[in-house]
Amino acid sequence: MAEQLTGLADDRALLGRTSTAERVSDILRSRIADGYFPPGTRLSEDSIGGALGVSRNTLRESFRLLTHERLLVHELNRGVFVRVLTVEDVEDIYRTRALVECAVVRGLGEPPYVLDGLAAAVEDGRLAAREGDWKGVATANIHFHRELVALAGSERTDELMRSVFAELRLAFHVVDDPRRLHEPYIARNAEILEVLETGERETAERLLAVYLEDSLKRVVEVYLRRIGDEG
Repeated sequence: MAEQLTGLADDRALLGRTSTAERVSDILRSRIADGYFPPGTRLSEDSIGGALGVSRNTLRESFRLLTHERLLVHELNRGVFVRVLTVEDVEDIYRTRALVECAVVRGLGEPPYVLDGLAAAVEDGRLAAREGDWKGVATANIHFHRELVALAGSERTDELMRSVFAELRLAFHVVDDPRRLHEPYIARNAEILEVLETGERETAERLLAVYLEDSLKRVVEVYLRRIGDEG
């Protein structure tokens, strides 16, 4: 926990002079997504409030916001914990992803499309893989899909999926072999990008639908194995 709190202290400057629950939530959401607080971690009000220099009331409000986003869970007489997803949670996340991401691609309209963000995410994934940074590959993969959703040009959709992708990261953090999970999708992201560059959105949608089905199977397989190991 000491290392995580040091990182939070570094984030203190992001709060500015008017620290609000929303800004604290943004910081904690990013830290949870990056794995600084893994699923099942108890979040100490005193330690985190001290590291960020915010009041207990502000921190509690940020905890409430993140609980509403399903990233945290409050356990009576025990405190606040980073949520541990169930298999059903993972399946629901992927249903949401399929509904939204495929609809975004379907509704792109006539090419050409602005794909710079997708291209950058693909390159980031390749670079991370060359360096053996599989957590970085996972991050690049999430960025790819965030940029894909952003093609809709909808702030509401971006906000919805920001929460969904943050939940997805909770699933990734229990993976015992991140390379096996994430490596295949470097090439598949690139394939979707190439198809979109040619303007073939129907083909891109089909590729994406199969991609999400395969990804769900892989993540559920990991979850079931993990549950079996702990049982």
